[in-house]
Amino acid sequence: MSLLISDAYAQSAGGGMGGGGMSQIVILVVFVGVFYFLLIRPQQKRAKEQQAMLSRLASGDEVVTTGGILGRITEVSDPFVTLEIADGVRIKVQKTQITQLMPKGTLKSA
Repeated sequence: MSLLISDAYAQSAGGGMGGGGMSQIVILVVFVGVFYFLLIRPQQKRAKEQQAMLSRLASGDEVVTTGGILGRITEVSDPFVTLEIADGVRIKVQKTQITQLMPKGTLKSA
């Protein structure tokens, strides 16, 4: 029976994979770099701009909230601002809910 079936022997490891580990590290570093410059850095920049805008808020500024409410700031305190959204109608919202500072006169034309 041993005449029909040949014996199987283990093969030695191939020598072609010696530089594979270094190329994988380079690909990983490039991937992390692209990820940083396309996703993380722009998000940090937007967050910094948002914080700067919130720190500059003052009475009389016209703003838009995350809910889409357009109003004029009448009072600014640390965590909240008071918005006048119509004549005699005032609401308090958190500063962090302010998304955009509008040009003066926007409220009149809206």
